[in-house]
Amino acid sequence: MKIYDTEGFPNPLRVRIALAEKGATDKVVFVPVDVMGGEHRTTDFRAKNPDATVPVLELDDGTCIAQCNAITEYLDGVFDGPSLTGASPKERAVIAMMNIRAESGLMNAVGAYFHHATRGLGPDLETWQCPDWGNKQKEVAQSTMAYLNEVLAENEFLAGDRFTVADITAYAGLVFAEFAKVDIPGHLDHLLAWRARVAARPSITG
Repeated sequence: MKIYDTEGFPNPLRVRIALAEKGATDKVVFVPVDVMGGEHRTTDFRAKNPDATVPVLELDDGTCIAQCNAITEYLDGVFDGPSLTGASPKERAVIAMMNIRAESGLMNAVGAYFHHATRGLGPDLETWQCPDWGNKQKEVAQSTMAYLNEVLAENEFLAGDRFTVADITAYAGLVFAEFAKVDIPGHLDHLLAWRARVAARPSITG
């Protein structure tokens, strides 16, 4: 199978961490996509993913799966190792809930700020911007950081006592936030400590 991505970008990072957690990084071929050059908007790439986003997982039968949550769901099912998405119905539901909160309130909010209220990826790619929306989403991101801090005051990880896809999404969101200069407020001790623990995992340190 192949993964089309752009190394260093936040959403590709999510899938790369998931692969490493499953011990399956060497089971896929990474195909670089030149996002800065607009390759993701070409007809050939849109045939694989009409959303024109990375990453995209292409299976050996030609099936293309986009969206990080869908890709991680597939990888979690086909490779051995601790489940990232949960086993029991309750566990899966709690993990999915926290993953959605991390994605919408942090990852996507930081993305909206970056693409709308900063230079983003430059004028060739940022063809429409709404700075007011972007700045509002920065507030959403920092509010979500405060919420996650409260969760981590009571739990080792975001969905309980073990590392899951929710932690991957939130960690990648914080990496993106650092790049976009959306600071973690210094008083969020639990979030800062969790980030340090996650950053030390072999799936991230390499």
